[in-house]
Amino acid sequence: METLDAIILGIIQGLTEFLPVSSSGHLELGKAILGDNSVPEESLLFTVVLHFATALSTIVIFRKDILEILRGLFQFKWNEETQFSLKIIISMLPAVFIGLFFEEQLESFFGGNVRFVGFMLIITAVLLYFADKAKDTDKKVTFKNALIVGVSQAIAMLPGISRSGATISTSVLLGVDKTKAARFSFLMVVPLIFGKIAKDLVGGELNFNSDHNVAMGAGFIAAFVAGLVACTWMIQLVKKSKLSYFSIYCLVVGIIAIAYGYLA
Repeated sequence: METLDAIILGIIQGLTEFLPVSSSGHLELGKAILGDNSVPEESLLFTVVLHFATALSTIVIFRKDILEILRGLFQFKWNEETQFSLKIIISMLPAVFIGLFFEEQLESFFGGNVRFVGFMLIITAVLLYFADKAKDTDKKVTFKNALIVGVSQAIAMLPGISRSGATISTSVLLGVDKTKAARFSFLMVVPLIFGKIAKDLVGGELNFNSDHNVAMGAGFIAAFVAGLVACTWMIQLVKKSKLSYFSIYCLVVGIIAIAYGYLA
């Protein structure tokens, strides 16, 4: 992997992580276009590194929210912060289950299968379309909602299914306020990413002596910086804009990806 390619992929990750357009799907498309010939394990490793970078940018943007949650937890009371943290934990369970018991099967999807990504993007487009038709409310995420949204997040581990798109759309279809849905969506993934990194570190799957370390480092920095800019912008965009715009985008890119997959 060339350093320039890694930077380009890092920017793609940073820009698409917070939009409901599937950052993993765009990474797979980017790798295919740039001619990345990494085996599935290496490809997934680079994807995890870039997601780690955007997780850090999420923490920076939501630092006040996270500090408030931590302060509430240390009060050791059944307060709003404690309940929110428990909802985050509940939302993680489906993805943790998939990650622990179906990791090898999941890795096989990260090998540049452009046609598969295209079909998943079309599914994302359909989901966003129906979510756009949902009525606006002021409801919060409930414990039941958290579990259902967690299932959506687990499914969105497939490249082409937008994680933020799936979780925000599911929340909105369940009657949750769009702003609250976006906040929950962005915060619920942070513990999962750090958990994945910790698991790989303990298991020795992250080989820091790899020949691609420089490229991965460049991609990490690019994703982090792009994520800082994109997160601030995209949060406002999700609040004010219609999901139908992203639905159209995913549909167009999905069709192009499928055509590219058959013609390439």
